Amino acid sequence: MNGPSKLSTKLPPDQEAIRAKCIHPSGTFIEFKKEDVEQSISDCFEKIVGKYPDRIAVKTKNGTLTYKALNQTANRIARAILEQSGDKEEPVVLLLENDARALATVLGVLKAGKMYLVLDPSFPDERITFMLNDAQANLIVTNSKNFSWAATLASVKQKTLNIDAVDLNLSEENVGVPILPNAFAYIRYTSGSVGQPKGVLENHRNMLHNVMNVTNALHICADDRATLLGSLSTGQAATDLYAALLNGAALYLWNTKQDGLAGLAKWLIEEEITYYRASVTAFRSFIDTLSGEERFPRLRIVRLGSEAVLWKDVESYKKYFSQDCVMVNALSLGEARTVCLNVVNRETPRSGNNVPVGYALANKQVLILDDAGKQLGFNEIGEIAVTSDYLSPGYWRRPDLTQAKFLPEPDGGDMRICLTGDLGRMMPDGCIEHMGRKDFQIKVRGYSVEVGEIEATLLAQRNVKEAVVSTRKATVEADNERLVAYIVPREKPPPSISVLRRALREKLPDYMVPSDLVFLDALPLTPNGKVDRRSLPDPGKSRPDLDTQFVAPRTSVEKKLAQIWAEVLSLDQVGIHDNFFDLGGHSLAATRVVSQVMKQFQLEIPLQSLFQSPTVAKIAAVIMEHQTKKLGEKDLERILAELESMSEEEAQKSIAKEFADPRKH
Repeated sequence: MNGPSKLSTKLPPDQEAIRAKCIHPSGTFIEFKKEDVEQSISDCFEKIVGKYPDRIAVKTKNGTLTYKALNQTANRIARAILEQSGDKEEPVVLLLENDARALATVLGVLKAGKMYLVLDPSFPDERITFMLNDAQANLIVTNSKNFSWAATLASVKQKTLNIDAVDLNLSEENVGVPILPNAFAYIRYTSGSVGQPKGVLENHRNMLHNVMNVTNALHICADDRATLLGSLSTGQAATDLYAALLNGAALYLWNTKQDGLAGLAKWLIEEEITYYRASVTAFRSFIDTLSGEERFPRLRIVRLGSEAVLWKDVESYKKYFSQDCVMVNALSLGEARTVCLNVVNRETPRSGNNVPVGYALANKQVLILDDAGKQLGFNEIGEIAVTSDYLSPGYWRRPDLTQAKFLPEPDGGDMRICLTGDLGRMMPDGCIEHMGRKDFQIKVRGYSVEVGEIEATLLAQRNVKEAVVSTRKATVEADNERLVAYIVPREKPPPSISVLRRALREKLPDYMVPSDLVFLDALPLTPNGKVDRRSLPDPGKSRPDLDTQFVAPRTSVEKKLAQIWAEVLSLDQVGIHDNFFDLGGHSLAATRVVSQVMKQFQLEIPLQSLFQSPTVAKIAAVIMEHQTKKLGEKDLERILAELESMSEEEAQKSIAKEFADPRKH
């Protein structure tokens, strides 16, 4: 094949120089060699355990596991799995939250010679049931918290295993199940264009090859401390998990959904994190929590992804992080893992609005194709395609999708080509610029979303005749995308927004529920009868027509809260009894609201408060309760301080006088 695809894989001098300096101060980096790809993940992990048995492997707010302890826990779980389901190579479903035992369970499944499928407990029952049935798994592994639920979900043929009740007498020694490099390691379901999720397969060899590329590009070493912020069900989590644990690094877990972002900076500093990975949207929300007084002396890598990285994000990185820290942008997809990578430092010159996704990694060739599949030259915009020996085996039980997504090389080579659905162009030095999506798959808050699945869910509602889902900027100034659903009702009045949102939340994960629901008399059409997406109206900032009657804020606290909500949700006004989630709020928006509340009211409230009290009036009551308690504590401190300097008789008189005034207490 001629043309740009045959460019030398040698990096330009400036990129090579930046990467050469991207190294841990300890200098303990060990190259991940190509021959180490030809083994199983569990074999690779066990070698790391042999080298670093007493190092921290995983740390959460609930505890720490060394590599030895993590391996022993994984071995017991592997034996429990083998006792339950035998040694057949098959999917095992994990219904677990992110914690150290969940990571041990992932390793235990692999050690048992099986493939895992992580189901996020926050997903709706219907979505979990679909994935469970589609995977055809015979075993659900869960914990005490979710055991009753898992037992309800399980069919007659499926067994359940509670990892909190695994026999502690089971051997902690390595299981020794032989696993080939091309054995399936996991299934990850992504949004589907025809209304149902599809399962992307990955094998041990491909995952280890991805670890090799990321390790060698960013010099990940045993002295690194890396974050794991997302759900284990995401592709990002798989990369973060193995890039850390297969290099002897420590993996630090932070539950963004539960703990929010307000305390993240303090945690990064106190835990001396060196590698922080986040979606672009989550990064921007995190930046909003910073005062500028924070210092992150140990942080050497800020890696962003999942959405377009803009130069304004680079400016934020320069403002808040040290001279020794670099920012990393990359192009990754479930079917090909990390394809391109770009390391940016403070001297990197700006070019355009978006930060390029960078240069192809080892054994990954990037092609830019036109609509006919013909390769384009430099600076021409077309579909990004990847050719490699290390592409996903395909889609679980969907040979039709596999055949459509993975094509043979046009010149008859042995490798396959993966069509990404992304638009881009290649610069003369081999750098790839990402230009957005070609199809209707979009990126929202770090997740790949097929709008067809959301549209299908909307069309299943009784009073919905037509539905189209698109995206809009969250605000004129911001670059975060929000989902907007345009709906033509079958009859008037249109469906209740509150009821429609509840129906969507029952079937779709949080990130797939549109922020705005806009009712139209008819969808705009092009001359050939297709939906004219460019003519769909802007949803504006008007408060949605909710079931709840609008009631204006009454107190100063309610006024401040309503203003915070309006700014975060891009609305002109918010009533004190409006449900945050009916207004279009979601988990990430909730973290921004709580962060702003903490700043403006100088008090700490847990993120869960907003989920438990999702109206301005209720949160105002929570704030008043905290403030009253705070004032009461200060009053008590004052009284005690005064009493210390008094005689016993004076103290008794003072106490009697203080508590005689009912207005104070």
